[in-house]
Amino acid sequence: MNSLTKPERLCSYGAIRRLFKEGQSGFVYPFRYMFYVEDAAQPEAAILFSTPKKFHKRANNRNLLKRRTREAYRLNREALSQAVAERDVTLDIAFVYSTKECHSHKTITNALQRILEQVCEHL
Repeated sequence: MNSLTKPERLCSYGAIRRLFKEGQSGFVYPFRYMFYVEDAAQPEAAILFSTPKKFHKRANNRNLLKRRTREAYRLNREALSQAVAERDVTLDIAFVYSTKECHSHKTITNALQRILEQVCEHL
């Protein structure tokens, strides 16, 4: 089960606005991340990936970085899923690639692992 299903993707305009307005944030090179936690009857985690045009003008570079980020998340999401299920919360999280360099899959994976650990600690 390595796919990123529709309920796992954050696409509601209201939820995205709430995440960026009221959520907590942090920075782990090369990502800025925001997360918003609330109690819910059905625990789930919704994810948003972004690579701004400000840093990467060409769409193929933005798509490459988003693909690498999604893959790193898919491979490392188990700990986050368990933490969300244990605490019965809904978690919205956004990963914003915030540097001009195009990093390797290994660098992106290590950064995402650190971010997920920090988010699990805040739950």
